[in-house]
Amino acid sequence: MDDIMTWEELNIKIPYGRTSGKIKTFCPACHSKRNNKADKSLSVNLDEGLYKCHYCGYSGCIKEFPKKIKKEYVRPTWKNETKLSEKVVKYFEGRRISQDILRIMKISEGVEFMPQDNCKMNTIQFNYFLNGELVNVKYRTGNKHFKLIPNAELIPYNLDAIKNSTECIVTEGEFDCLSFISCGFTHTISVPNGASANTSYLDDYWEDYFENKETVYIASDTDAKGIILRDELVRRFGADRCKIISYGEDCKDANELLVKNGPYALKQAVENASELKIDGVFTVSDFEDELDILYDKGLQKGFTIGFDNFDALCSFETKRMCIVTGIPGNGKSEFLDEIAERLNILYGWKFAYFSPENFPLKYHASKMVSKITGKKFDKISLPLNEYRQVKQYMSDNFFFIFPEEGFSVDTILEKAKYLIRRKGIKALVIDPWNRLEHQIPSGMNETNYISQTLDKFTNFAQKYDILFFLVAHPRKMNKDASGQFEVPTLYDINGSANFYNKTDYGITVQRNKETGTVGVYVQKVKFKHLGETGNATFKYNINNGRYVPYYESQDPIWDNSNHLINKITNQLKESERIELPFDMYNGEEAPF
Repeated sequence: MDDIMTWEELNIKIPYGRTSGKIKTFCPACHSKRNNKADKSLSVNLDEGLYKCHYCGYSGCIKEFPKKIKKEYVRPTWKNETKLSEKVVKYFEGRRISQDILRIMKISEGVEFMPQDNCKMNTIQFNYFLNGELVNVKYRTGNKHFKLIPNAELIPYNLDAIKNSTECIVTEGEFDCLSFISCGFTHTISVPNGASANTSYLDDYWEDYFENKETVYIASDTDAKGIILRDELVRRFGADRCKIISYGEDCKDANELLVKNGPYALKQAVENASELKIDGVFTVSDFEDELDILYDKGLQKGFTIGFDNFDALCSFETKRMCIVTGIPGNGKSEFLDEIAERLNILYGWKFAYFSPENFPLKYHASKMVSKITGKKFDKISLPLNEYRQVKQYMSDNFFFIFPEEGFSVDTILEKAKYLIRRKGIKALVIDPWNRLEHQIPSGMNETNYISQTLDKFTNFAQKYDILFFLVAHPRKMNKDASGQFEVPTLYDINGSANFYNKTDYGITVQRNKETGTVGVYVQKVKFKHLGETGNATFKYNINNGRYVPYYESQDPIWDNSNHLINKITNQLKESERIELPFDMYNGEEAPF
């Protein structure tokens, strides 16, 4: 396409005749300003079209990305080879899964190269079908090594079986799924990626396969990862629809219960599945698994955003509320956008915004585009291919609430609830408090109303396992002797001291016009393992809206890299790895 930039147009010098591989060359953005004119600081990947300067951070991509970042999936060929060896049949029978079930579920067997063993191995093959067509295969060896088809679509196992059912059972693995099917529960699926909080494989099939479910039985394992999966599935489906299947003290999963105690015991486990506690009364037995994990591992730090000076003060976790304040025009919304962008890129958290002060929505979206790409929002700075790429990415990860029926609290929360179920958002931003349509009941004063509403926000965050951000303006602030405004506290927010009392996190953002810096003051962190009070100083990049840590007498290290391209590069690296469940990929290289 003519609008796609070339190396020549970017003034990036490529050695004559080179069309592939990786090279080092001079950076067109900073070479003329460098003292060391011999330093080839720009790394170029000619195959992928990627470039990045390791001195100034100048980066980008000259190649067109597909309109949708979603992969063009590989479709394996179904050979209908389901004849199983005596050894495999006996193995399944030892786990109380009959040959008839193996035929019905089209379990196959064959030799496959397994990267973990660096050789071809005999494997059991769990075939994943969608509308009767094979879309993926999970291979399992006798020594419990796994792999999926590289670049094939990730869908729940046995998905076709639940399309027209009003209830389903969701298990953690194929053996558990087969165990329930063996007992007559044909409307059973397994998650494709093991125990993980990543449930994005539900998104594309929500309306056709899950919207109609009246009851969802969660049948995850009882270990720490199983609890993570259970909680995420409950969050997506809603506690009102979910029942939890338990296996007793001696069994950790469905197949173990089937093997030890037989089909009747597994049927009883389904019949005795417990509804989630929604009446607000609990005993230790209701959260015993989580308590055991806490006892075993201790209190863990939350999610950080990649700034050393800020991360030392504050780490985030869901089921909490964070209130952000600051004098108008000092950047509180901008810094909150920075937090959102980083939590999304680093951890895949999807965000929903109610932000009428950023209306029209295209203005807010343009600012987020700059934060993600590291480039000024215009045709000269942001190549068309990168613009198209980030537009699609934002469509899948950031959602904007602007209801025509009004801005009442209940309306905003109802829209957010829909996005939690349908899109799996992990955070909600209301910016600001004073643009909500507050309906104070007759006879109630403002202080009590604020207290009640903040409780509603916190309860919503806890019920749906999200992080709730609320921006609130302070009262008119006084200036100090130097003419600078005093730094507002949460007690200075208009209306009530409850803005301090009710929140889990409290952050103030204040710009210092004399020094050109921005102070971010962490004024409250409710739990010590998540952080402490203090302040961090930043510089603001006017070209892309990003903040970078600032330390006195040190030049700021500007970040102009495209975070999304870096993320895709890491995913490309990941695609070269063994295809294992997502939860086994720990220690990801940060995209920035």
